[in-house]
Amino acid sequence: MDCFYEGENMLVINPSECIDCGVCEPECPAEAILPDTESDLEKWLELNTKFSAEWPNITEKKDPPADADEHKGEEGKFEKFFTAEPGEGD
Repeated sequence: MDCFYEGENMLVINPSECIDCGVCEPECPAEAILPDTESDLEKWLELNTKFSAEWPNITEKKDPPADADEHKGEEGKFEKFFTAEPGEGD
């Protein structure tokens, strides 16, 4: 899919480009992709919209960060680690 955009330490999905097929949800190692039909996701929709317009596109799957499993399910990780810096893209 061409709807993924890479930041320094996370990916976002352009909601206008996503075709809502759901294929990415079970493939996400962080279990961070949720359908936009769930409640209380407005913050994430805004974040995805904003940064998908700023960050480079990524069309090929890369390996997750080496410490990804250490942060799985961690409370407050967005507030602790988020950076608006773009990633490399492909």
